[in-house]
Amino acid sequence: MIFGQDRNELRKMYQDAWTKHCDKTPMTPLEMQIAAVVEWHPEYHDDVANSNLDKDYTPEGGQTNPFLHMGLHLSIREQVTTDRPPGIMSVFAALSSKTGDAHEAEHQMIDCLAETLWEAQSQNCAPDEQAYLARLHRLTR
Repeated sequence: MIFGQDRNELRKMYQDAWTKHCDKTPMTPLEMQIAAVVEWHPEYHDDVANSNLDKDYTPEGGQTNPFLHMGLHLSIREQVTTDRPPGIMSVFAALSSKTGDAHEAEHQMIDCLAETLWEAQSQNCAPDEQAYLARLHRLTR
């Protein structure tokens, strides 16, 4: 497993990667991926650079959890790179072509991933890959 279960440890990885990126110091391939996602989200730069690692981001407070959002980007990228679930690489290519923007394509895919993960969590079961792919394919129509 790339990431541990400790929220603060995970957030620290984002901070460290972003600091290295800003300081132009050598980074691991994973740090480069993290920094690339952070770079795409200037609205989260302060959260990453200056965040209290214990901060709770709650929907009730009208807050988006930047670390969750960026983690979903990394998940989509990993899925596309490995074509897992099978076919997601072609969905990403089609959606990127349709939107003309890879970042927008990832955001649309994130919505499908988040819905699939929410369903799995609420039903206490594994994510339904076929339902996920069906949601993704609807985006390309």
